[in-house]
Amino acid sequence: MTEIIETSTDGRLRVCLVPDSDADSPRIGCDRLTHVITVLDRHYADVDMDGGPLADGWRQIKDRDKAVGIFTRWAQIAHGAEVIEDRAHDGPRTIWYLMPEGIAEVNDPEDHIRSEIAEYRAWARDEVYGYIIERAVKWKPLPDEYEDVTIGERTTWEEVTDRSCWGLITYEGAEREAKDQFTAYLKSLH
Repeated sequence: MTEIIETSTDGRLRVCLVPDSDADSPRIGCDRLTHVITVLDRHYADVDMDGGPLADGWRQIKDRDKAVGIFTRWAQIAHGAEVIEDRAHDGPRTIWYLMPEGIAEVNDPEDHIRSEIAEYRAWARDEVYGYIIERAVKWKPLPDEYEDVTIGERTTWEEVTDRSCWGLITYEGAEREAKDQFTAYLKSLH
């Protein structure tokens, strides 16, 4: 479903939001401060493939009763980590943690972890979009060699080169980014 977000005052340019069904996980290909351990679950893939620097410690205790609580206390006391357990009703049970060097880079470690959890959940629910800036173009349905046939010109839309962006998570964030970039593009034309 393509949704037109905004159109220029002259009607010749527009920006559209399009669902991005091919977006990579926000946990892949980016340097993240937060590490994630997926608690053993046969129905879901690991959120982070390596589990971060404390993954070996988790593997040693994961089969114990109350393993999550033991891991949490160990990570906090022995390593100075900020730890949050996430029990999503529609996803894997996970342990998210920030090591001290990550804590030093953010204002509020708990808020930072919760924002990464929210971002991952939105991606997992397919709340990922791209925007496309398009311009109106005229076209004739028949080539010029058929000048004796009377068919009027029609208007269609073509993508403006290098003015698209994909992998934007949440509709609200994608809409805001699309409008900002559309405004910037319109200003660059004048």
